Amino acid sequence: MDRQFYLDLARAGVRMPIGADLVLQEQDEPEAVLLDGERLGQVVAAAANRYATPLAFPLMDLRLEKADLLAFCGVAEEDVDSFHFTDAPPESLIDELRRAGSRPFSPRIQANQGAVRYITQCNGLLPVGMLIGPFSLMTKLVADPIAPVAMAGNGVTAEEDDGVRLVERCLQLALLTVLRSARAQIEAGAKAMIVCEPAANTVYLSPRQLRAGSGLLERFVLEPNRQLSTLLRKHGVDLIFHNCGTLTTDLVRQFAAELNPAILSLGSSRRLWEDALAIPKEVVLFGNLPSRMFYSDSAMPVEEVTRLTLELKQKMAECGHPHILGSECDVLHVPAAAETIRRKVDVMLHAGA
Repeated sequence: MDRQFYLDLARAGVRMPIGADLVLQEQDEPEAVLLDGERLGQVVAAAANRYATPLAFPLMDLRLEKADLLAFCGVAEEDVDSFHFTDAPPESLIDELRRAGSRPFSPRIQANQGAVRYITQCNGLLPVGMLIGPFSLMTKLVADPIAPVAMAGNGVTAEEDDGVRLVERCLQLALLTVLRSARAQIEAGAKAMIVCEPAANTVYLSPRQLRAGSGLLERFVLEPNRQLSTLLRKHGVDLIFHNCGTLTTDLVRQFAAELNPAILSLGSSRRLWEDALAIPKEVVLFGNLPSRMFYSDSAMPVEEVTRLTLELKQKMAECGHPHILGSECDVLHVPAAAETIRRKVDVMLHAGA
């Protein structure tokens, strides 16, 4: 799409949650829907229509690429969530994974691709794909990635340390896996792609090392994501970069400057009107109401959702930066708090409108 499309959405005052899961859980047998591309596409379309947005945001399930990679490695499905590499994968595995890019996807991932195809047939809706970012996927493959990443930031090389070699090799596997998923969603018809890199934050990347010029951000986050964004640009697919982690202003600035997303989506720890000073006007900011607390009336009462919505709306209007008011992350269904969550989403959508 032309970048003006997103700027026009911001100018029109579009508001939306990342809320497909709320609609999914209203369906009969939602687990069966997850395996049916057409029915899943209908859910995504229904969510876009309910929230009056042309952006057909899919489910934000960041487990799928890990499962895809580990299936290739022979890890049983029931062990995927708890599995971590303890030794650096051999280079031969990286070569084998690269050559096996056309292997079949799981039924769950195929359904996601089918949902994208369904949206391509829906007039007025933009089909959006979903990916975990390469760095964030790497952190799911290693039990403790923080220490070896810090060692790499201190100049320790893969030849000198097994842990550094472990995270570097796992990052290579992660990037290949994410690129494979991206290509399949592009083939299915995605015109924009949400790339979720929540782990690229100050927990995994030491601000002190970043300030000292360690090159950590470049090596572990920016360069892999540049390869991904290059693939998207080649196919005319827009980048929506999502990071709801704890960030510094310099990290926000570099994500915008180096990756140049059409939309930059940030978590509620950020003051978007301050971040607006650090990024180009052509990058639309998205978010960032604290939707992860919507389930709790004690932590986030309705009155506070109203206050935060009005404050964010006012502050972003005052700073003049293009902004789509939305959730900080995906809004997940919580059975015991379903009505509470929906009520707060409604407040987010309508307060001060």
